[in-house]
Amino acid sequence: MGKYNFDQIIDRRGTNALKTDVLKERYGNENLIPLWVADMDFLSPPAISEAIIERAKHGLFGYTCPSQEYYNSIISWVKKSHDWTLDQQWITFIPGIVKGIAFVIDCFSTKEDHVIIQPPVYHPFRIIPSLHQRKVVDNPLVLEAGQYIMDLSDLKKRINTSSKILILCNPHNPGGRVWTKEELADLAEICYDNGILVISDEIHSDMAFENYKHVPFASVSEKAAQNSITFMAPSKTFNIAGIVSSYSIIPNGKIRTKFNNYLKSSELEEGHIFAYLAAQAAYEKGEEWLTEAKEYIWGNIQFVDQFLKTNIPQIKAMIPEASFLVWLDCRELNLTQKDLVSLFVKDAKLALNDGVMFGKGGEGFMRLNVGSPRPVLEKALNNLKAAIK
Repeated sequence: MGKYNFDQIIDRRGTNALKTDVLKERYGNENLIPLWVADMDFLSPPAISEAIIERAKHGLFGYTCPSQEYYNSIISWVKKSHDWTLDQQWITFIPGIVKGIAFVIDCFSTKEDHVIIQPPVYHPFRIIPSLHQRKVVDNPLVLEAGQYIMDLSDLKKRINTSSKILILCNPHNPGGRVWTKEELADLAEICYDNGILVISDEIHSDMAFENYKHVPFASVSEKAAQNSITFMAPSKTFNIAGIVSSYSIIPNGKIRTKFNNYLKSSELEEGHIFAYLAAQAAYEKGEEWLTEAKEYIWGNIQFVDQFLKTNIPQIKAMIPEASFLVWLDCRELNLTQKDLVSLFVKDAKLALNDGVMFGKGGEGFMRLNVGSPRPVLEKALNNLKAAIK
């Protein structure tokens, strides 16, 4: 028995939680079991609440600057967790990773330029460049032996003089793949040689399970380091997405100066009191909580996998190597995507993410968030079993 109770069911309705309070608007029914948006239904580490409460007691919330301890906490966490040695000047606060992607696109490309993504992948990778009127070029991942691999020969064919940015999901969402050093080094080589800047979204980096080791893209080679912008955050790891405490890491001085000047032109690099505070508390005191949370989530993944094999063999779970998201292969149900979504929402009373939103290769899939108490998952899967029957 661990120190933390992840079986505790916490009612999030009425707290303006996106996960619960937009169900009527997004799914047409507010009484669904919400297993969609990527935050967890667990209490965040107590050290974070304690730090926020303690600071709030001070009662004065004026302009705030990042402390030396804040930077130290990031540097030591990344070194210990991912064996990557950071220089403090590489690090800059950003107000969210999706916003960071938008800033990079705006700063480093024009409307004539192409942005490459690797679908099926986190949908803002497609939406954000499109809204910025950039042409999005798909370099689809290949499904091999139940997991995704990169198709680098296809990538080479799709590159032209307009290709300026590639957005990498590392680890991958929705598939949960932890890319190997070799895969990342090969990708780095291609992008460097073709002048394509890599944005590496590493928000799930701390969620790699035992036997898997997250490799920061910029750490794999000098070419990767000199041709990339890495985004990290404690938000997924410690369930503090609502606090917004992301940061960029840019080893290349020229790229860093250009990007940071872009941020400064709108004061986008300035965090708020609790952003700095929560990140520092998480990194300094959250490790024990994270170890237990990952064990519990891994148990949930095994539970889902076993339940499906025993009761709904037509649906197969892609076992993630990182993250609390499980990509469900529902193709053997032989349903249209519309009927598949209807099965989950109308019949099983579940809110999951429709696979199609992740782009090419998402048809016939649904994304399940297992960052919930096991009794909730059990009820959800029994609903699904009954709906299929």
